[in-house]
Amino acid sequence: RWLFNQAVCTLYAFCGVLFGLCSLTSLTVLSTVCCLKVCYPAYGRCWDVLSDLCLRLFFLLTYPLPPFFFNGSDPPLLGKLSLRAPRSHYGPEPYGTACCITWKASSKEATLYILALFIFCYLLPCLLILVSYSLILWTVRVSRRAVRQH
Repeated sequence: RWLFNQAVCTLYAFCGVLFGLCSLTSLTVLSTVCCLKVCYPAYGRCWDVLSDLCLRLFFLLTYPLPPFFFNGSDPPLLGKLSLRAPRSHYGPEPYGTACCITWKASSKEATLYILALFIFCYLLPCLLILVSYSLILWTVRVSRRAVRQH
């Protein structure tokens, strides 16, 4: 069972969701940059190291935020901090040993939040990673054929 109070559960779940999103976002940024460097080598000459790093950090830190501010779908922590009633909740997982988002939506706004989280922070990054690595494999395959024919 969860050993702490609801405030600790909320903080634990919020940090878990945010850091999980940042982790997937960092993998997405890495795969995209690798794809750009391998498939479009001229990209490396367009950016100096500092501006490239700043762009990556900005994207990494800001991309997980849109679902938290999705119109009408505050995340549970911001719902508690705002004057409005929270629209989705954090609570114990089914086994009761940890806390996360309550996936059973209790309102339309909570459903929108969960849907935005799924589309923007899971589906879109996974598709981008898949496309990036597919392009890298295709580029390597084409260059291997060119070397064999040469």
